[in-house]
Amino acid sequence: MASTGDKTQYNKILIIAQIILRILAIAVILAATWLMLTNKQVASVFGVEMDARYSYSPAFKYFAYANLGACVSSVLGLFLAIILGVKASNPTYFFFIFIHDLIIALLLVSACAAATAIGHVGKYGDKHTGWLAICSFFPKFCNRSTLSVLMSYIGTLSYFFITILSASMSRQ
Repeated sequence: MASTGDKTQYNKILIIAQIILRILAIAVILAATWLMLTNKQVASVFGVEMDARYSYSPAFKYFAYANLGACVSSVLGLFLAIILGVKASNPTYFFFIFIHDLIIALLLVSACAAATAIGHVGKYGDKHTGWLAICSFFPKFCNRSTLSVLMSYIGTLSYFFITILSASMSRQ
């Protein structure tokens, strides 16, 4: 049977790991949001001047705003993790953090899935529906979108581990 000191040390390690992962998640999600919100390119397509912006795609808009909401909620989650980690040892408090983290993780997964799907169409097109691939015309736009989605996937992975830590802390 573990002593009280071992349990306290274990809880401190979990809280420190959560704080580090939350800071990582905030950084990459904020960077992904900024990349997508500032993503635009003007190019000549078949002699016609056209522009590509994230706001022209509902999937990219959802991606950007979901990431923005996740980032704001992550900052709140960071403060809660610090406050509850220092002041509370009640597993019920950690259960609420777990629910919060689970919701954020699911939001990020859905946003990444939407952006990945539309990004695939942008890169490869869809012959069955007659949609053309646009990445050959807008390479900067596509590269920034890809980088943004990859960064958001890193944030999603961080939230996966945060959720596991939250669940572990709520069981004690």
